[in-house]
Amino acid sequence: MNPTSKTTGIGKALAGFSIEKFATTLRADFRFAPLNVLLLVAFFIIGLVIHLVLYPSNMYAVLLFLLSALALASCIRIAQVWEAVVILGTADGLIGYLMLRPQSEVMLATVVIALLVAPSVQIAYQWERAVLLRFGKFKGLRPSGIFGIVPVIDKVAQFVDQRIRVTDFSAETTLTSDTVPVNVDAIAFWMVWDAQKAVLEVEHFDDAVILSAQTALRNAIGKHDLATLLSERDQLGEEIQKVLDEKTSAWGITTQTVEIRDVIIPKGLEDAMSRQAQAERERQSRIILGTAETEIAEKFSKASEHYQNNAVALHLRAMNMVFEGLRQKGSMIIVPSTAVETMGLGALGGLTAFGQQSEGQLKKNEVETDRADEAPEESTS
Repeated sequence: MNPTSKTTGIGKALAGFSIEKFATTLRADFRFAPLNVLLLVAFFIIGLVIHLVLYPSNMYAVLLFLLSALALASCIRIAQVWEAVVILGTADGLIGYLMLRPQSEVMLATVVIALLVAPSVQIAYQWERAVLLRFGKFKGLRPSGIFGIVPVIDKVAQFVDQRIRVTDFSAETTLTSDTVPVNVDAIAFWMVWDAQKAVLEVEHFDDAVILSAQTALRNAIGKHDLATLLSERDQLGEEIQKVLDEKTSAWGITTQTVEIRDVIIPKGLEDAMSRQAQAERERQSRIILGTAETEIAEKFSKASEHYQNNAVALHLRAMNMVFEGLRQKGSMIIVPSTAVETMGLGALGGLTAFGQQSEGQLKKNEVETDRADEAPEESTS
């Protein structure tokens, strides 16, 4: 194993550690919240006052009471198990006895009372239910608010969050029914409706929900082809939700919805599907163009019936075509020969060409005359 990866894993575990989160798991016996810390410190302050009233002022006694309160509150806040309470209480009582004897009875009584009473006051938040065990057997559920437990004997097995939870899961490189490898990402919305079943029937019910969701997702992918996965995500999510809910209902957990977030296919297949889509669009465009040509031909066929025995209408249509052509930037017009004969465009073109030629000959004669007039003047000089 790479030492760097091992160090990174430890760092991630420490980064994800939370005292409040640890208190809600099976590894903790109770929740030592700020209220419990306040009770512990208050008991030690009361014991210090009683000690100073009964015995002469002693700086060692003041320091011992205050340091004991801070040390015990910090350690129990981190540990949150009855073993820590017993061991730390025994050690602190022994230190107090050795330092304050024979005037140590107040110190010993303070340690015992504080360590038994302070952790016994528990608080469950509005969205939580506390699963209480006594001598290892299920005692009952405690609702939100303040409740008490018997020191050392009782254990709050878990504070169960009954709000709706969102869990993301995925199926990597799973084959569809048409043997296409895909990666699918999904999310599930679920909640615990029976905290007793969730804690007593299954170990780590949150992990069980995630693993069951992954299994249901893989099974659903194997039953459908790629086209179904891409086009009917809602139907696939409903199918996974039903399968998952049937399994988790016995654990006191209900799965409300499952949503497919993304379906990732191989790059080569994605390119092939893109080319297929382009070819399909090209085919559709050609079909549409051919249909349009057919409709245009039908319209022209119907229009020709009006020009068939109407020479004047055909003449006007030909002149309109020439006029529309002249409006464009181009100067070349190609028209049928029949239209040229009908409209006399040949004669018109000849007259136009003759006019342009006459105008050119006239300009040429004027140039030659000007040159003849200039020649005598140069010879005279």
